[in-house]
Parts: sequence; C-alpha cells; structure tokens
Amino acid sequence: MAVRSTFAGLNTMYRGVSTNRLALETVGHNITNANAEGYSRQNVNQAAVMADAVYTNGIKQYIGAGNDAMSITRARDIYADKQYWREYGDQEYFDTRRINYDKLEVIFDDSDDTGVKDALDTFYQSWVDLSATASSTSERIAVLERGRIVSERFKNAGKQLQEQIKSEYDDLRINIGKVNELTDQLVQLNKSIMSRESTGGMANDLRDARDRVVDELSGFLSVTVSESAADSMYTLVSNGVSLVNGITKLDLTLGPKDSDGNVKGVPNPDYGVTDYNIELDGTGVVFDPLTGVLRAEQDAIAEDKSYIDQLADMAAFLLTDFNAQHKAGAGMDVLVPNKDSGAFPATGLNFFGEDGVAYLWNETSRSVQLATQTVTMTPSGDTFQADIVTGTAGSGGSDLKGINIINALMVTTTLSATDGERKIAARSIEYDTTDTVRDMFQTAGGTSNYTIKLDGTNILVGGTADGSNAVLLGAKINMGENGRTTAQTSIGSSSMTNYYRNAMTQLGVDSESMQAKVAAQEDVVEQVAIWRSETAGVNWDEELTNMIMFQTGYSACSRCLTAMDEMLDRLINSTGMVGR
Repeated sequence: MAVRSTFAGLNTMYRGVSTNRLALETVGHNITNANAEGYSRQNVNQAAVMADAVYTNGIKQYIGAGNDAMSITRARDIYADKQYWREYGDQEYFDTRRINYDKLEVIFDDSDDTGVKDALDTFYQSWVDLSATASSTSERIAVLERGRIVSERFKNAGKQLQEQIKSEYDDLRINIGKVNELTDQLVQLNKSIMSRESTGGMANDLRDARDRVVDELSGFLSVTVSESAADSMYTLVSNGVSLVNGITKLDLTLGPKDSDGNVKGVPNPDYGVTDYNIELDGTGVVFDPLTGVLRAEQDAIAEDKSYIDQLADMAAFLLTDFNAQHKAGAGMDVLVPNKDSGAFPATGLNFFGEDGVAYLWNETSRSVQLATQTVTMTPSGDTFQADIVTGTAGSGGSDLKGINIINALMVTTTLSATDGERKIAARSIEYDTTDTVRDMFQTAGGTSNYTIKLDGTNILVGGTADGSNAVLLGAKINMGENGRTTAQTSIGSSSMTNYYRNAMTQLGVDSESMQAKVAAQEDVVEQVAIWRSETAGVNWDEELTNMIMFQTGYSACSRCLTAMDEMLDRLINSTGMVGR
C-alpha cells in the first residue's frame, strides 16, 4: 500500500487555514467598504486542489489535499452598468434643462410689478386713460413714461438672456475640462489595471475606480464601453468617436480656433454673443454629445435665443405696426389748421425708434428693415395734401434682428423733447376713402398721398379731446385684431399682451414638463442603481454570515492542524522510546 507523505495532512490543513483567513480578510474588506460609493463586493473563489494518489489493496485511490483560493473577483453586472450609464446621461440632461427653465422663470417673473407683463399692462392702461382725456398733459406724459418702461423692461430681459447664454458657454467650457480630466483618469486606470493584471490577478479596487469614472462621464455625454479580453482595458465611444482607446485618447475643446490654436468662436451679432462648438481637439471636427450635461447646455443656449427672438418679435411689432398706427393719428400742437399758412397737426411720427425712419417687417428674414421717411403737408384749396415719402427698404441702415431689434426700442427723441407729449397722436385723421393706412405708411418706396378733409377751417378729428387713435393704439397692445392695420405682423394675429401671455404659458408648461421628466428619470435611475446594488452591493447579513462561516472554518482547520501536529510529535519523539 502506497503511503502519502507523513506531512501531507499538515499541508492540507495549512491550505484550509490560509484560504479561510484570506476569505475572512475579504469579508472585512467588504464590510469596511459597505458605504463606499461605487464599491463592488468581492469574493474569494475556492476550489479543491489536485488530489494525491494512494494505493489500497492494490487499487489506486485519490485522497483530497484540501482547497485553495483560485481568485478574488468582484460581483458586477455589466448589463446593469450599461443601463445605468445610458439612463444617468438622460437624467443629467433633463436636470440641466430644468435648471435653465428655472433661470428663465426668474427673468420673466411676473409675480410683482417689475416684469414685462406689468409694463405692457400699464402701457395699455395709459392709452385707455389718454383716450378718455386726450388733451390732458399728465395723461400724455404718463404714456411716454410707461412707453419708456416697456423699452427698459424689454432691454433688461434681453440683457439677462444674453448673460445667461454667456454663462452657459462658461459652464460648457468648464464641463468640457472636466470630461478631459475624467478621460485622463480613465487612461491612467487602464494602464494600472493592465500592469497589475499582467501577472494574473484581478485589480478589483482599480476596476471599481475605473467604473466610477465612467459613471461620472456618462452624466456629461453619451458613452458606450467595451473591455478588451486581451489586456482588460476599456474603450469608451461617444456618438461613434473613440474618446478613450486603451492608453490613447481624444480631448474635447470649444471651437472654432484661430491659426494659433486659440479659441475664437463665432461672433453672433443677432444675439450679441459669441457662439462656440464642441470640437475634437486638433481636428476641427464638430462633436455632438447626444445627451448629458454638455448637450443640455447646448440646447439651453438655443432655448435662451428663442426667448430673445420672441422679445424681438414683440419689439418689432411696436416698431412697425404700432408705429404705423401712431403715424396715422395727429398730435395736439396745432389745433386749428390754417390752409393759408400751411399749419397742420403733427402727424407721421414714430412713437418708438428714431425720427424719420420707417420700420418695415420682413416676414421671410424675420427682420426689421429700415427706410428713410419724410412727411410734408401743403394746402390745396380747402384741403391739406400730405406727402409721405418712404425710401427703399434698407436705405436707412442694416436690417435689425434679434437683440438689435430690442435695443432699437426707445421712445423717439421728438416725443421725449420738451413739450413732446403734445405730439402724441391720440386723435385720428379722417382719410380720403381711396386711401388706406397700409398704403400711406407701410409701402416701401415711392410717395403715398392722403387728404385731410376740412369743414371750413376745422379739421374733422373731433377737437383736442378726441382720443380715437389712442383707442386704436391701445388695441394694438391688448385687443387682438381691433385696429389692426396690416395682415402680417411679427407676432402673427395676437395682440402684444396675448402674445406675451402665450409665450409665458408655454414657458410654464415646458418647465413643468421638464420637472416631470426629471422626477420620472430619477425613478428610473434609482431602479437601475438598485438593480446594480443587488449584485455589487455589500449585504451586511450575508457578510456577517460569511464571517462566522470563515471564522469557524479557520478555527476548525487550526484545531485539526493542532491535532495532526500532536500526532506527529508522538510519532517523531515517542516512537522507539520503550526500554530506554
């Protein structure tokens, strides 16, 4: 009969003691990291070692030689990881958009008397008051002051939107830097993991650190991760671009850049800002992050610009359609025209913008075109003949778009001058039936004529108390189609108040919808996180059970080792001692 080595049992127990000790130490590592973010529970994978062959009664038998720790691996579900990276990017996208909506609601806060809505309401009310007492100096001054408030509120809101866009670009620059730092960390972790695992072991804690980096990256942009079977390194792809490929990477940057490599961006005069792209550094290729914080900031910038456009549309309405109605009326500086001297009531004046300029809306380009305009009136028999001469569109300067329309909104210097309130065209002129207001004040180029009818020496406008044109001007602010002089305006078929109210309603709906999306996506991410935690998280009950099990195994193996040691001691030191 073949006999194993005398000390074979000691080796078996030694393996048991070592394996249980290693397992117990791993349990301790799990327990101490139970609350560490991104930590994955580790397990000691045990297996029986190759059995020893012995012969009993001439038959070859195999006797166990104990077990050994084959590997220490972490519990991780790669499918849950991929799901988390996808859902977390959407959550960060929605949350960043929500924050931008919160900022927009602060800019357009109509809860007190400092917002655009209040300015429009008081401006409308001032025309209502003026229509009742058109000869009142105080009411006329009130119209001017409230007109100034409207222009100031528009300009202030436009400036705040500009600052918000600039702030978004600053945040975008910072976040691109964070992405580059994270991809640097990912490359270094790839190197470290490859180096440590080249001898066979698993660098579990480094792998956890690497996955935490990917977790953070997924909040900034779309990520797809694959692991090389050959060297365990990650390749990170975003929208088809390999940002990290093992130990190489591509950086992101703002662009475009000049020939010296400095970021210059693209000046955008329509919004008064400098626009930037996200590019792959050194290539000039524009990069789309698809989701996450970076894409949310780009979309927020576009959203802010759309609100500048809506403010510009309202400002354009005041410069074009509202001004056209004001031109159609008469002031009170000359009450009784004198056909012999050529005296006539002030008319053909803008309320907003510059004197002597015709502001014309171009629907195709969504811009305000400028043209020079002059008004002359000469006596002709018992009538006054008015000549409104409007130059070619664009002759008064460049077309106005976006923030430039808002900045052009101001009460004219003629009305702002001393006694200028007397020129506010609160009363109407009765026009010859062959003419229309559109023909007289909206035609680009040429001369349009109209006749002021007289009854003896009195113009038929109802005298100084007539506020009929003030009624029509108020209708432009708050009464939809009433008094509309053009079929096509920058704000469509709404009045100013309705257009603004609709825009703010849409803002509220969009903000509420985004908040709902954030809440829903947070629930999704929480569920995926729980799913990941079920595999990778540390379960205290399980770990304490394992601790008792491995402690008991360690103690049992130690006692068995002690028993075998006593047997060998007896064998070695006592055998053959009889008779000495």
